[in-house]
Amino acid sequence: MSIDELEVAYSPRTLDRTPPQNVEAEQSVLGAMMLSKDAMADVIEVVRANDFYRPAHEMVFDTATKLYNSGDPVDALTVGSELQRAGNLARIGGAEYLHTLISIVPSAASAGYYARLVREQSILRKLVEAGTRIANMGYDADGTEVDEVVDSAQSEIFAVTERRNSEDFLPIGDVMERTLEEIDAASSRDGQMLGIPTGFRQLDELTGGFQAGQMIVLAARPAIGKSTLGLDIARSASIAHGKASVIFSLEMSREEITKRMLAAEAGVKLSKLTKGPMGPNDWERLASTAARIAKAPLFIDDSPNMSLMEIRAKCRRLKQQHDLSLVIVDYLQLMSSGRKVESRQQEVSEFSRALKLLAKEIQVPVIAISQLNRGAEQRTEKRPMLSDMRESGAIEQDADIVILLHRDDAYDRDNRPGEADFIIAKHRSGPTDTIAVAFKKDYAHFADMAADL
Repeated sequence: MSIDELEVAYSPRTLDRTPPQNVEAEQSVLGAMMLSKDAMADVIEVVRANDFYRPAHEMVFDTATKLYNSGDPVDALTVGSELQRAGNLARIGGAEYLHTLISIVPSAASAGYYARLVREQSILRKLVEAGTRIANMGYDADGTEVDEVVDSAQSEIFAVTERRNSEDFLPIGDVMERTLEEIDAASSRDGQMLGIPTGFRQLDELTGGFQAGQMIVLAARPAIGKSTLGLDIARSASIAHGKASVIFSLEMSREEITKRMLAAEAGVKLSKLTKGPMGPNDWERLASTAARIAKAPLFIDDSPNMSLMEIRAKCRRLKQQHDLSLVIVDYLQLMSSGRKVESRQQEVSEFSRALKLLAKEIQVPVIAISQLNRGAEQRTEKRPMLSDMRESGAIEQDADIVILLHRDDAYDRDNRPGEADFIIAKHRSGPTDTIAVAFKKDYAHFADMAADL
């Protein structure tokens, strides 16, 4: 039986139109993998087993990568033996086909290029499949909000472009392999952070920076500085470290946010930027700082009445176009679903859960700024607690990290003036603690206690 006959017998991909494919590139990739260890390394960075159109090629790739990951040699003999042991050698066309794969490779040094060709065709096939599902959504949308259908359609396309694995489960062996790779990477970083630096030394030491997929809640009573803290973290990510971030501000305008960033970065009092007068030295500092900030990959959206679906759509686009690394929503209780709900508590719970899912979907940390209820103000001890989370315990439940911001001088101006506490009330992956920081109110930012303005 020929390989083409085998594919007809074993392939489920029998459509009226032949899906996008490049069989020659698939063959060249597999042949190169069995010829060169360097080629193997180039290939596995680009493609996965399910990127191959022919099931036989998927089997060969899967077998070769398992041998490679085990430290065993990868060649026609070892791959054939492993396929024979699994009862799959005949299904791929026999040992003869493995040697055919090797013989047709134009150049093993070009394996990475061949792999990209395979990957491109795989993406096109997935787009065809996603398009079919999207068409069905349109036909079956009776009684469904149009915005929900659009959001689901965008999720389908985003899943393709972000090379999501279509499987919803993995064997523990595969998960273990990835986990050990992460542990090895962490141990060899020599103190460098894997996550997004917050700009606060003790907070970064405690958390390792904010990690991809995390939802971080910054919560405080009004006028304590929760928006300021969010901007501080955005400045650290984008201005200091060149990581793309976006601020969805439902409270402050773009211009107000920019003034606060200029004040913090230039060391010019915020009051001078809003009311004047500005001195010559202030203008000089402002000019150089403005040029530096303007180059940062920092995006601000102050659209009124922003819905969660809009935020998700914009985040997906920024992830694709600018490799988005951080999302900040300021603040949670100002969001609106634009539809009737049973209670405000239920609505906020839905927002909280959706932001956590967004963090996992686009694999970036999402900071949700939240307002606390009046519980602390009614106590003798004004320090906030998790139970003060306003309107919904779901916020606390969904969050990976909860930072409660507290300033004693907000209640008694003579009590620790110019200081604040970051109360790490919840830390899913590490310890909790309270971190004392300086509050530079005139310059619209927080700072490490040891740092000078």
